[in-house]
Amino acid sequence: QVQLVESGGGLVQPGGSLTLTCAAPGFTFSRHAMSWHRQAPGKERELVAWITISGGNTNYADSVKGRFTASRDNAKNTVFLQMNSLKPENTAVYYCRALRGTLGDFWGQGTQVTVSS
Repeated sequence: QVQLVESGGGLVQPGGSLTLTCAAPGFTFSRHAMSWHRQAPGKERELVAWITISGGNTNYADSVKGRFTASRDNAKNTVFLQMNSLKPENTAVYYCRALRGTLGDFWGQGTQVTVSS
């Protein structure tokens, strides 16, 4: 079992930006599509963004389209989520996920993002 590690969360004012990073020393990201998810208090975990192995294709939840951008650096085994124009409703714990199909996905422990004035 590999533990992915998210970082970059924190407290930001509405309209601000954050960039989340997901890394896993020793795990080869370049073999797997990756995704970002979030879970707000009292709500179910939801998909935020998905990125293909090459990084050439991405997909986003409607609520974040045009504001969030997923990217990856396979040489550095790192995945990013750039979040702009943040809103209070974006407050949640954000998780990255390595999509391994029948092998079983790997998740990170999450990083807290709080959007508040």
